[in-house]
Amino acid sequence: MHTKRIANLNAYKLTPATRGTSSWNARVTAIQEIAPDILALQEVVIDESTTDRGSWEDEAASLIRDLAERCGLSATVGASDGHPHGTAMAANWHRPWWTALMWNPNAVGLVQGSYRPFGAPDYWHGCTTARFDVGAREPIFVASYHGDPFRPDFRYNEALRLKGTFRMTGGVQPGFCVGDFNSISAAEVDDGQAGRKYYDDEPFVDMRHDDLEFQVQADTIGTTQLADRRQTKALLRKGYMVDTAAHLGAPWQPTVGHWEDGRGDPDPWGPRRIDLILATRSIAPALTGYQVHRSAAAEEASDHLPVYVDFAPSKITVKRGGR
Repeated sequence: MHTKRIANLNAYKLTPATRGTSSWNARVTAIQEIAPDILALQEVVIDESTTDRGSWEDEAASLIRDLAERCGLSATVGASDGHPHGTAMAANWHRPWWTALMWNPNAVGLVQGSYRPFGAPDYWHGCTTARFDVGAREPIFVASYHGDPFRPDFRYNEALRLKGTFRMTGGVQPGFCVGDFNSISAAEVDDGQAGRKYYDDEPFVDMRHDDLEFQVQADTIGTTQLADRRQTKALLRKGYMVDTAAHLGAPWQPTVGHWEDGRGDPDPWGPRRIDLILATRSIAPALTGYQVHRSAAAEEASDHLPVYVDFAPSKITVKRGGR
């Protein structure tokens, strides 16, 4: 059965100064190890203290294209009046942090004119979207998303915006929402006793640090300390999308927490799974495999491990309506 691979990597503050360093090489190696047909990328960052505002887009586009080329991928969408950089990327106008999409042009085709970036007020970080011909009966829609790290209410509203972006009259487009969601998934699985439980256990119960408001339901801080899962709950309701890891019954694996305090940003959270690949309901029957990619290069490359999913384009269903 012929399959395609879609992957995600939060590249941990990938800046122009990173070029040629061991961490740059680690990112390239990790991506090449995965060999994605489509890659969603987050945390391309330009130093606003040393780069004037008028150069942010050019610097970011150059960096994204350089990384894509090193990995044997493309990020080129063609220049237009609104996007002279011609690169599949998106940022909030006043913040020099980008998301991006890359793809293997020998395996999938960008649908010309489909690239669309979203910034403020829809997303704290930019959200990059495009459609790809993967050999299915119709193109798939892909979003590279980076959730607000500090505001659960904003993440919930971002989820509604994402849902609207994937929405079509009477249903949802075939596609993937991929990224660093900066929160715990609401996906459920069988509990083995004829009931349901969360795929991701409650990670915050015993924590007592100052950052709990960013991740915990406000009225449970100091008591049960339950994760705020509203963001993905909205996207997963009634199978509008599925969390691919839970849907496939993959063994639970964290995507963050492998960097100790003192390496990168201080991490008060411990091991969690916040890098997700969500597939819309017409893609769900086509899913064949899920994996968190852990290698020496991946562990060096970022404080987030890459994740990827394999799917069979021939199994993508035509029906996209609600149920």
